[in-house]
Amino acid sequence: MSQPDYILQCHELGKQFAKFTAVYNLNLNIHAGEFFSILGPSGCGKTTLLRMLAGFESPTHGRIVLNSLDVTETPPNKRPLNMVFQHLALFPNMSVADNVAFGLKQRGENDHQIKIKVQDILRRVDLKGSETKRTDQLSGGQKQRVALARSLVLEPKVLLLDEPLGALDLKLREQMKIELKHLQKEFGTTFIYITHDQSEALMMSDRIAVMNAGRFEQIGTPTELYMRPSTPFVAEFVGENNSIVAKVVDLASSTLSAVTQQGETLSLPRSCFQVEPKINQSIKVYLRPEALTMSSNPIDGEPISGKLNELLFDGAASGAIVSTNLGDLRLSITPNQLSDLQLKQRAERSSRIAVDLRWDPNQAIALGVSG
Repeated sequence: MSQPDYILQCHELGKQFAKFTAVYNLNLNIHAGEFFSILGPSGCGKTTLLRMLAGFESPTHGRIVLNSLDVTETPPNKRPLNMVFQHLALFPNMSVADNVAFGLKQRGENDHQIKIKVQDILRRVDLKGSETKRTDQLSGGQKQRVALARSLVLEPKVLLLDEPLGALDLKLREQMKIELKHLQKEFGTTFIYITHDQSEALMMSDRIAVMNAGRFEQIGTPTELYMRPSTPFVAEFVGENNSIVAKVVDLASSTLSAVTQQGETLSLPRSCFQVEPKINQSIKVYLRPEALTMSSNPIDGEPISGKLNELLFDGAASGAIVSTNLGDLRLSITPNQLSDLQLKQRAERSSRIAVDLRWDPNQAIALGVSG
C-alpha cells in the first residue's frame, strides 16, 4: 500500500530488450507536487524509464504505483498523467485554442466548459490573446507554453517532460527554465523531468536522480548532489570538478594523509570522506573550481604552485587552467581577475606566468575508487 505522501512509486522496476538490460531494478518514491528530475547521459536508460511510467513500454519486471493504484499494466490513455515531448507535437493546422482544447474534446467535455478552461489556462501561461493564432506564428517559447497548457488543462496528477527544452536556443532555454519552475509551483502538478543537461536539473528541481547505465547513482536535492556526491560518477557528471588520484597512507589522526600519483602528500580531514577510509585505499579527491583561489596568503588554505595554462572568458563564469604538480587544475575567477592576469602576461611577455593557488581541504570530497 503506497504512502499517501507519494504520488508515484516504482518497485524493482526493470526493462530488458533481448540480451540488453536498459533499466535495472529501480526503486523510486516521488512526492505529490514535487519537481523531480532524472539526469543522465545519452543511453543511460532515462527515456526508457519515462516511457514505462507513461505506459508506452511494458516493464520486464517490477511495479508502477500511481496515486495509490498499481498502473503497471494500465494503458497510457487510462493513466492520470500526461506527457510533453521534446518536439512538442503540436498540430500546425490548428489554432492555439484548438491545440489546447484537443484533449478536452477527446474526453467528451461540453463546448462551454472547454472554452472556459482554455481561456483560463492560456491566461495562466501568459498566452491570453493568442487563441486564434496558428502555432507556426508563435515563437519557440510560446510553442513551449502551448504544449504545457495542452497537458495542464487536463489536470493530470503527474506531468512527464522528455527533454522539452532541447530544441530551443540557449537564451530561450535559460528563460524557459525559470518559466517552467514558476508554472510548476503555480499549478502544483508533479513534474517528472528527463534531461541530460545538469544546469536544467540543478536550477529547477526539488530533487534529482542521477542515472548511469540503467541504475540510479544517487538521489538527492541539487545542493546534496553538488556539495556531497556519493559516487565518482556523480562527482564528475554534476558540475565542473578537478579530480586528484591518491592513496591513503596514514589514519593516525583526525587529519588523514594521502599520497598522489605524482608523489605529493595531501592532508585531508575525515569530513571529506563519505565512508570511513582504509589504509592503502585508492581514492579520488574532488575540488570544485570555486574551491580554488589564486592567493599567496597562507591563511587562505593549502598551497599549490603552478603555471597559468589557459584563461577562459565567460563573463561571471570565467575560469583559468593552471598546470601544477597535481595535474591541470581548473578554478573560477572573476572577469577583473582575468583582466589582471592578461596584463601580467603582457608585462612578463609570457602566457605561462607563475601563480600561487590555495585550496580549503574542508571543501574537498574524497571517494574510494576500485584499483
